[in-house]
Amino acid sequence: MNLDDDKRLAAEAAVAEVRDGMMVGLGTGSTAAHMIRALGRRVGEGLKMDAVATSHASADLARELGIRVHDFADVARVDLTIDGADEIDGLMLVVKGAGGAMLREKCVAAASDRMVVIADGAKRVERIGKAAVPVEVLPFAKAYVTRVLAERSDAVLRMAGGEAYLTDQGNLVLDCAFHDLSDPHEVAAWLQGIPGVLGHGLFLSEVDGAYLADGGVVTRLERSELG
Repeated sequence: MNLDDDKRLAAEAAVAEVRDGMMVGLGTGSTAAHMIRALGRRVGEGLKMDAVATSHASADLARELGIRVHDFADVARVDLTIDGADEIDGLMLVVKGAGGAMLREKCVAAASDRMVVIADGAKRVERIGKAAVPVEVLPFAKAYVTRVLAERSDAVLRMAGGEAYLTDQGNLVLDCAFHDLSDPHEVAAWLQGIPGVLGHGLFLSEVDGAYLADGGVVTRLERSELG
């Protein structure tokens, strides 16, 4: 088994939660792509479901596989969202956003009755903070936000093809290695108070469950079962 096999197994385990009639939120990234393909196979076998997507890439893939994708702007409630994770700890605190869709992902998560994340075992950590936290920034405020973020992190502008990376919303991403993430809730509140910061990759209360695959073995975690 390699990491990609584990991603696929975690995705397939999570997709088993989808039932006829559900509105499903589709995450973004390489692990989420496995999930979308697994859903496409189930739709081909007769599953009746609808979806909203957190990125153009996920929406395009879903449509190619025969999944009905709606504009989230017209959808007020989602039954289940399945998405990837860059880090997850034992308290179900999660870092997301390597795929650049964290603002859209958080909006869809907020509208969801249940959110589960899927990942290979390497993403499970004792405490989040090793991975950089992506921060979505209004281009108009780039210099100001960069200066403020530099007070507490090493903030690096995400690049793609020699140019600044832009999200599907046309915003910039600063990947922030925080000097101290021992209190992620405080950091999240601080980020939300910075004018020009539109979103960030700290998912601290949104995730209800997780499917983590390591060496071909899938483990399910549930927030409700935390001590």
